[in-house]
Amino acid sequence: MEKGLNRFSAFDLIIIALMAALGIATKPVIGSLARIITGPLFIPGGAIAGGFYMLWIVLGTGLIKKRFTATLIALVQAIMVIAIGVLGTHGIMSIFTYTLPGIMIDLILFIIRKKGDDLIDCFLAGIVSNMTGTLLSNIVFFKLPLIPLILTLSSAALSGGLGGIIGFNIIKRFKGLNIAGFN
Repeated sequence: MEKGLNRFSAFDLIIIALMAALGIATKPVIGSLARIITGPLFIPGGAIAGGFYMLWIVLGTGLIKKRFTATLIALVQAIMVIAIGVLGTHGIMSIFTYTLPGIMIDLILFIIRKKGDDLIDCFLAGIVSNMTGTLLSNIVFFKLPLIPLILTLSSAALSGGLGGIIGFNIIKRFKGLNIAGFN
């Protein structure tokens, strides 16, 4: 059994880097649009937007179908955010706030013994990753009281599930193209 990064082909590592970069690149745009809706409701924008930028982790996981893919994508995102300084409001806590959602995807897929490439896998991965990210942001920044926190986590679950469904549909399209590495 291969260990560490040796389990991933060069193609896999390119997909991991691409998914991490797309997640970071889309975050400011999606976050800004979400805050237009969530601001008046006093819900942190990331709870809604998160499902749509977590979809890149779900998508990469479903395309590669190897253990620890989600963790690796999320870790690459954390390193990029710290190194580049974009979206760096979390500071060094970015290592945790970005990486733990990926770890949770890998954990849930390990528990249900799936590879992350069918509808239920993607739906659950989207929910668990966005709820984890939202909860961590609350712990680090917002410290919301219980009722607003429940509302925020519920919004995160809905958004994460939708992001997972979008990710699944993209995975399905790639499978239909019969590209080597995505079957």
